[in-house]
Amino acid sequence: MGEEKKKKQSFTIIADDSTDGHGGYGGGSISLENMSAIIVDPEEDKAYVDMDAMHARSNIERRVKYFSDKAEVPEGRLYWIVWVTVERGEKGPYYAGVGASELLVDKKNKKAYKSMAEHVGNMEKSLKGKIVVDHMDTKSKLILKEFLKTFKADMWESSTDELKNKLS
Repeated sequence: MGEEKKKKQSFTIIADDSTDGHGGYGGGSISLENMSAIIVDPEEDKAYVDMDAMHARSNIERRVKYFSDKAEVPEGRLYWIVWVTVERGEKGPYYAGVGASELLVDKKNKKAYKSMAEHVGNMEKSLKGKIVVDHMDTKSKLILKEFLKTFKADMWESSTDELKNKLS
């Protein structure tokens, strides 16, 4: 008997909403148009938007070999890639979903640790309006909070109490 070909599942990342009812190409796709990637660097006490992180091409992610075991990167510097989704509510736009994912980078030895499952899962949770920051250290949470507040103060004010409390 011949081996049956397995049908591969795939999804397409697109810029605009394809769910207009036509059911053609892009139907069932996911839009990342309202999502941004924020890098939190607790060692430098800063946070910044880096859209290249959406495709694992941020400056801190380049030119390193990835390992799925933290023990392989004992001298790794901690960063957080935070997936932030913006929605529009009654009061205007607000930070609706926030999913933080750990990244350890040892540039000197060209090694890094990241769990792709964690990154993809937290990205999806952010898109669904969930707040996933409990595993972050206190310093990193405060850096993220200050960044979100100063980046767009009106969006911070319109955000949920859950987000504000979890980052306090």
